[in-house]
Amino acid sequence: MAIERRVGIRTALLASLVFSISALSAIDARGAESARTLVVDDLNSVKHVSVPRISPDGNWVAYAITEVDVKADESRSDIWLTRWDGSETAQLTATSQSEHSPRWAPDGKRLAFLSTGTDPDAVDQLWLVDAKGGKPDRVTSLANGVTDFDWAPDSRRIVLISGVAPEGSDAESTSGPIVIDRMLFKRDGYGYLGKARSRLHLLDLADKSVTVLTDGPHDEIMPSFSPDGKRIAYVTKLGEDPDRHENWDILTIKPNPGAQPKRVTEGNRMECDPVWGWSWGSNPAWSPDSRQIACIQGGPPEFSWFSLQQVAIFSAKGDRGKQPTAALDRNTTRPRFSNDGSRVFFVLEDDQSAVLASIATDGSDLQRLTLPGRTVIAYDLGPDGKIAVLSSTPDAPPEIAALEAGQLRPLTHANAKLLASVQLSNAEAVTYRGADGAELHGLLMKPPGFREGVRYPTVLRLHGGPVGQWQHEFNFGWQVIAAQGYVVFGPNPRGSSGRGEAFQKTIFGDWGNADVPDVLAAVDHLVAIGIADEKRLGVGGWSAGAMLTNYTIASDPRFRAATSGAGVSNMLAGFGTDEWWQDWEAELGLPWETPENWLRVSYPFLHADRIVTPTLFLCGSEDYNVPVIHSEQMYMALKRLGVPTQLIVYPGQSHGISKPSFQRDVLARYLAWYDQWLH
Repeated sequence: MAIERRVGIRTALLASLVFSISALSAIDARGAESARTLVVDDLNSVKHVSVPRISPDGNWVAYAITEVDVKADESRSDIWLTRWDGSETAQLTATSQSEHSPRWAPDGKRLAFLSTGTDPDAVDQLWLVDAKGGKPDRVTSLANGVTDFDWAPDSRRIVLISGVAPEGSDAESTSGPIVIDRMLFKRDGYGYLGKARSRLHLLDLADKSVTVLTDGPHDEIMPSFSPDGKRIAYVTKLGEDPDRHENWDILTIKPNPGAQPKRVTEGNRMECDPVWGWSWGSNPAWSPDSRQIACIQGGPPEFSWFSLQQVAIFSAKGDRGKQPTAALDRNTTRPRFSNDGSRVFFVLEDDQSAVLASIATDGSDLQRLTLPGRTVIAYDLGPDGKIAVLSSTPDAPPEIAALEAGQLRPLTHANAKLLASVQLSNAEAVTYRGADGAELHGLLMKPPGFREGVRYPTVLRLHGGPVGQWQHEFNFGWQVIAAQGYVVFGPNPRGSSGRGEAFQKTIFGDWGNADVPDVLAAVDHLVAIGIADEKRLGVGGWSAGAMLTNYTIASDPRFRAATSGAGVSNMLAGFGTDEWWQDWEAELGLPWETPENWLRVSYPFLHADRIVTPTLFLCGSEDYNVPVIHSEQMYMALKRLGVPTQLIVYPGQSHGISKPSFQRDVLARYLAWYDQWLH
């Protein structure tokens, strides 16, 4: 099933190709008429700006810019600095490798970052570089590399996350048999999982010595030093067999060898959801006085990803916590305490937008700090009330801006050159009615030069998740499809986020029953208002969007073309072959106990004989999220039935297509397929 758990979530899925803020003042005075039409190869020119990091003195912002090396066919990143007043921008690293994840030392003299160094086949290690420039210095040489880190307040120590194999275990071979004996045995992007577990390590910069601090039963992730330097918070799973549940807890430990961890969170909820929290950068956030910890708290595990994700605050001594954002009935992410500890900042997902907001720790005085109509991806807090925001709009990729008096002042202009040369479309919010009269929302992108009264070939793009939403952010895939003369529409049917918990729980255990009619209602609306040509309708999506695509074309014959990337159709083929067995069990039960549930949600495959839409299937050969078997089965079913179809398998790729040439190939095949069947 389309399982990013969150759209735009942000994997590199080509279905969404979401690279999100606005360059704000990038379009030059030549006007849209002189700009050229966007093409697939322009994907090479899109630069991706990372999370901003404000220096301790508030004078600089550090970030990474990732761009495509066409010749090497890979993406590479470098670290940049921009003055807070925008007067100066400097490139701090410039190598043939990627340097990423910069973080300031608390004294502001150095930055730490991750990089493989000169060996592209090596794993990331921790490096330091002087804030004034100079040659970076590698400070770790750990066999399993470094995946995350945080500075101690004294700027002399750094807590690291690195893998450690159990003492006495055999070395894990890359060529011999793979021995599997754990419940959670594979993960997308990693492959088959061995015996090594991620552990907290403490690096002493004086002598570069590294000490392992923890030895828990499961991976330990997301480290965060307390402001007083006395404890380190981190996230892990507890219990006799942590592979068998999804309840992640926060623990703290003193930064001393032999110290014993203390559990902070209590209860049976997903106390710090790493799928939302980790990917959205929500490491445990300490209050300035080191007495409280904020994180993202999920709902009851039996509701899987259909529960809301909420900001939660726990006593550092341990308690059941409180949710100051609970009354909002919206997903909230990336919590940070204000500098005085009285408020919590967070990203608020709300009906096709994501805004930066803050709230008093008692749940009063909610303040939305940015306007809707854009998507805030990340932010950082600096001294003297300074806030740096990474955000996006539909017609501009992500850039960093300073938030001042409710306005965004641009700090980076990484995509200004591209934006000045091409003609892009914006997205309009659309409201329409479902078959049962329910109010539904979506985003409409018209092609450049759109003329009222003309019906256009129309492509519906369905989002992944399944709990996610199309929102006001840059989507290269939409832009390039619209540039070729198509209307693009992204519906947010029931099951989508942004409209409250009841709305997103509608499809729990019942995929296709409520969301497919909502998709078809979107088509009816676009035809009724004179935009869509009902004889030239296309549909497509990636992950959960592909699953919904398969449901849709198995339910209605009106679509003349479909693209389905890495989507589930035969749920029974998914059990044990993907990494989501706990979620499927929570939602559908066990296949041998409730086979009727599994068969019901497998109808795109079991009723493939109802599909008449020419369909292009795409997938990565190493996808452990939605294994290739799902696309292969649907391709074979349609091939056997004589329905026009193709199967494209991208070698070495996982659920998110990461190789730049393959990313371009996906988009080129979308366009070729839609052109073939809709013209």
